[in-house]
Amino acid sequence: MAFIRKYKTTSGATGVQVCYKNGEKVVKTVHVGSATTEKQLLKLMREAQGIIDGDKTPLFNLDKYNKK
Repeated sequence: MAFIRKYKTTSGATGVQVCYKNGEKVVKTVHVGSATTEKQLLKLMREAQGIIDGDKTPLFNLDKYNKK
């Protein structure tokens, strides 16, 4: 199972990671980046979701609803 983790860095930015769990234990963490603005954070969140989705084919195409 994979999930996106957001956290505050010591510099005050928001860090984004993709974490993989096996049961209750986190077994792998991929650092996506750090953001200081909402726009940067949104970009990192989309990138993190892309890492999780990988080569999966989406059930629905929601691109027309997503603001870019």
